[in-house]
Amino acid sequence: MAPKHTKENPIIVGLDIGTTKIACIVAQRDQYGKLKILGLGKTPSYGVHRGEVSNIKLTTDAIQVAVAEAERQSNHKITSVYVGIAGQHISSKQNRGIYTLPNPDEEISRQHVKDMREDMYRLALNPGERIITVLPQEFTVDNYHNIIDPIGMCGSRIEANFHIITGRVSAAQNIKKCVEKAGLKMAGLFLEPLASSSAVLQTDELEAGVVLVDIGGGTTDIAIFKNKIIRHTAVIPFAGNIITEDIMEGCKLLRPQAEKLKTSFGSALPGETHENEIISIPGIAGRDRKEISMRTLAHIINARMEEIFSQVYFEIKSSGSANSLNAGIVVTGGGSQLKHLKQLVEYSTGLSARIGLPTSYLAKDNKPEMQHPMFSTGLGLVLDGYKEYFEMKEETKREFYPELFEVPVPVLETVPAGGGIYEEENFTEEKEELIKDKIKKPNLLQTMTTVFKNWFEDDTVNGDFDN
Repeated sequence: MAPKHTKENPIIVGLDIGTTKIACIVAQRDQYGKLKILGLGKTPSYGVHRGEVSNIKLTTDAIQVAVAEAERQSNHKITSVYVGIAGQHISSKQNRGIYTLPNPDEEISRQHVKDMREDMYRLALNPGERIITVLPQEFTVDNYHNIIDPIGMCGSRIEANFHIITGRVSAAQNIKKCVEKAGLKMAGLFLEPLASSSAVLQTDELEAGVVLVDIGGGTTDIAIFKNKIIRHTAVIPFAGNIITEDIMEGCKLLRPQAEKLKTSFGSALPGETHENEIISIPGIAGRDRKEISMRTLAHIINARMEEIFSQVYFEIKSSGSANSLNAGIVVTGGGSQLKHLKQLVEYSTGLSARIGLPTSYLAKDNKPEMQHPMFSTGLGLVLDGYKEYFEMKEETKREFYPELFEVPVPVLETVPAGGGIYEEENFTEEKEELIKDKIKKPNLLQTMTTVFKNWFEDDTVNGDFDN
């Protein structure tokens, strides 16, 4: 049975175009506001390199496979998706905006804040760049500073700091081209670390100050929050794939063997493994089996993970928030499943750490596999998609979700002869006249009945029947 897709509670689809996988998640909110996963399509990604599309056809084909599987599971036709973007080309900057209200002491509305955000999209950028998203930080209303939410206040002048995230135009266009070639519309484009943060971070962490580190296949994405405000974003061009390549080179293995070795036995701390633990791997093309020490494997992984988190710590210091991150670091993404990673992060940065699972916003009856950190970005895209949907104007909703505005063609239903009643859902004046005409015109049986009835009545009145 197809799920009910309505204007009040639409079905939202998140499409995570990653370096190692493409995941399509179809979800809808339940009565408690939690996400009920209706369908999940996942397929390997061969056309994306370090977060950027490098082969249009391979990426398009993978999107179609993932979407088809999600449609089959959810029994819902997918037309529009919310997509994430990442890559080394992503950068951020700060800018300040000023808005003067038309009338003094006018109440500040959501539209005023929205107008300020839209003004930021007109900033001059370097050639080949585009603004991906604009995030408001603190507001100033007249002489009141450090206001988080100014809506409802009275004033004549609003000032605000904005965190502006930019990326290469070509990278965004390539993503859009792949989505459209797959027969879909791109309803929104979000920065992937922000989407992941929506799925795994708690409100208390956002308030206290926290660093989100999303270790994907091609990139490690960073987002820093304080007082529920985004303070810094960055992308490191090293992640899970480069660890796999290190294992391939260090242990002379094939890529599938190295990947399996990493996910099944990989540890981020050599000291937590035993020297005499040995893994036996089949040889290449019938050669003798290869024996690899768990300690050797851990040393290879540890060297690359320490490099990644040294760059993470550099970004933390650059943000100026190193001494105010009371909630520490939350690590998510497929690369966060390495054994002893939490301890390595704490040793490397001096901050407390935890592994972020996307469980807080999921309904309890979902499959356990959806709680894997590799789906943090996809689930975050769905959550951000809901926010975007309810902020859309009516005409924009009609563009991306025309099925929600289609008026069903009413079916005229009749009851058997003699019922004399017509029932329909949408009753128009034209159909009412048509029904009246049909009621006025008796059928053959009704005509013959009337003739015989009148004939008998006339004979009775004239006394032609004997008593």
